[in-house]
Amino acid sequence: MKIHDCDVLIIGGGLVGAALACALRDTALSVMVLEGRAPEIEWDAASWDSRIYAISPASRRFLTGIGAWQQLDAARTQRVGQMLITGDDRRARLDFDATAAGADELARIVESRELQRALWQTAATAPNVQLLAGVKPTGMQFDQADATITLDDGRCLSSRLVVGADGVQSWVRQQVGIDAQVRPYQQWGVVANFECAKPHLGMARQWFFDDGILAWLPLPGNRISMVWSCNDATRAELLALDAAALCERVATAGDNALGALQLLTPAAAFPLRLVHVSELVRPNLALVGDAAHGVHPLAGQGVNLGFGDVEQLARVLKAEPSARCGDLMVLRRYARARRESIYLMQGVTHALQHLFNNQNSLLKPLRNFGLGLTDQLTWLKQQLIRHAMDS
Repeated sequence: MKIHDCDVLIIGGGLVGAALACALRDTALSVMVLEGRAPEIEWDAASWDSRIYAISPASRRFLTGIGAWQQLDAARTQRVGQMLITGDDRRARLDFDATAAGADELARIVESRELQRALWQTAATAPNVQLLAGVKPTGMQFDQADATITLDDGRCLSSRLVVGADGVQSWVRQQVGIDAQVRPYQQWGVVANFECAKPHLGMARQWFFDDGILAWLPLPGNRISMVWSCNDATRAELLALDAAALCERVATAGDNALGALQLLTPAAAFPLRLVHVSELVRPNLALVGDAAHGVHPLAGQGVNLGFGDVEQLARVLKAEPSARCGDLMVLRRYARARRESIYLMQGVTHALQHLFNNQNSLLKPLRNFGLGLTDQLTWLKQQLIRHAMDS
């Protein structure tokens, strides 16, 4: 019988890859995580990460279950109790309230680096997990029973299962020839953090425009994180503004809801795209997170979708003997379980993006009417809140 270096080799030690390692801790499976660069685990406490995530209650329960949530600095997380969405006519509104739905919170805002630190350090304490940072894969071969990965330092690792958790430009996916249909939205996500003159009171805000979507997500204290989904012209404009002009531009776009703004982190931008992946699994191979799907960030569900992948894959792997972790029949159970959630989230975010980022004059009154009508239908709002919280 061949001796493997590990049962599960996770390529990509970001949030989703590290979460999978944590989810498999204390199991009979031996796990390795391969990450090209070790995550940052120390930083200036006065600084704030411009990349943040809205963690759903379902993801929070999952992260608690794998021991990572407890490692977060609670002072750097922010409860979201309410979300106010404003249509592009500035009159139509949709208000989601956690208390009215009988929930403690709609989401919890966490910095990417803080969550990464908690996951990485949790995985590092697991007796069956080995973290390999500072090396990259250069080759991958599969046979009937396992996979062999060649590293840039000359080593070769054999594993029963390779998990691609290496992001939207997945090297793993490309190496095995899994087709990914990438549909650029011709939009950018511009992010920055601000200090606010008025307290946000735990409210997230979102404004739809006919050429983009602006979101303000609350951070601890009188701070917010901005995500502005916009076209290339607006991206170029925002990135060219000095700090004072950017603050004024963002405050005005948000109806000065929180008064004057002061820039905390410089603006940065990333392209937005929809990614459909034709296969999530093959023999001895599984894809998770952005390697398996890409969605528009307007619903803030991308990382939650990835944590859902991890939770389901870990559940499937734990139910089988270690020797079967790369078996295609086992892995297909994971793919079938995730198909509906992935397609639903992609479909909803894609449809909303096209509905509101559309300058057809006939659509504008209809979409704003629909937004206002939904706000009046309490039962529908509660169903939407429950679905988002369970995602």
